Amino acid sequence: MTTSTAPARVTPIVLVAIAVTIVAWASAFIVIRGTAGHFSGGALALGRLAVGTLLLGIVVLLGRRWVWPNRTEWLQLLGFGVLWFGAYNVALNIAEQTIDAGTTAMIVNIGPILIALGAAVFLREGLSTWLAIGAAVAFVGVILIGVATGGTSFTDPGVLWALVAAVTYAAGVLLQKPTLRRLPNAQVTWMGCAIGFLVCLPFTADLVRDVQSAPPSALLGVVYLGAIPTALAFSTWAFALSRMPAGQLGVSTYIVPPLAIVMGLLFFAEVPAPLAILGGAVCLLGVALSRRKPRTKATTA
Repeated sequence: MTTSTAPARVTPIVLVAIAVTIVAWASAFIVIRGTAGHFSGGALALGRLAVGTLLLGIVVLLGRRWVWPNRTEWLQLLGFGVLWFGAYNVALNIAEQTIDAGTTAMIVNIGPILIALGAAVFLREGLSTWLAIGAAVAFVGVILIGVATGGTSFTDPGVLWALVAAVTYAAGVLLQKPTLRRLPNAQVTWMGCAIGFLVCLPFTADLVRDVQSAPPSALLGVVYLGAIPTALAFSTWAFALSRMPAGQLGVSTYIVPPLAIVMGLLFFAEVPAPLAILGGAVCLLGVALSRRKPRTKATTA
């Protein structure tokens, strides 16, 4: 059993991909909050995935590279698409109808801890000491942000939906990682998005109704969610995930909650509390600690 692993060396282009993913996903919390009053959770997910599937399909078509999945990969892709693109998006949208973006981001970012633990158990990546310490420190920062942004009772349905989003997010990443060993990144991302789109088709009537009554700004929000946090960010995420351990990449997303707080200030004039600023600094410290290399190589028992 592997007891520790050294952090993978990350090239500059992978760092850029991670940065794009983090900023885009942080912005998604803000846009979802802004459109939540005009779209139901299922309708917003369907609209977002429709745009994402279309744009990603164009990328796959232009790439002209297709590798037919084997039986195991099909099962992994189905699970990845249903859980992350489908269930995650619906749960996240419903959560933000009752709780603010900052608190939602905090709860969803339980996911990276589940990813790190799941990757150690199911993907045999191992769990280095510094990765575990970094994840714990960053999680403390996320909790501080949640407290600073008002917190929420865990009996609130929105919190329960956010927890569902966290679990489906983690499970989706663990299912996606093995498919990237052989299948092209763009193909995996498009197939996952398309599967999620099909899963959300029962919300078609809701989407048609909401589109008819939604203002232009909300419609633009749906297009943005499909183009940037979905088509672009999931592509850069897949690129980075194919080149580094899932647990290590997952910890990097702890930067999302502090970014969501900053964006809330810019777009909703929400002034972060001093505790939220401290929490953001702790998150960044945790990410930095997770990148440290152990002094000794991995040992095998």
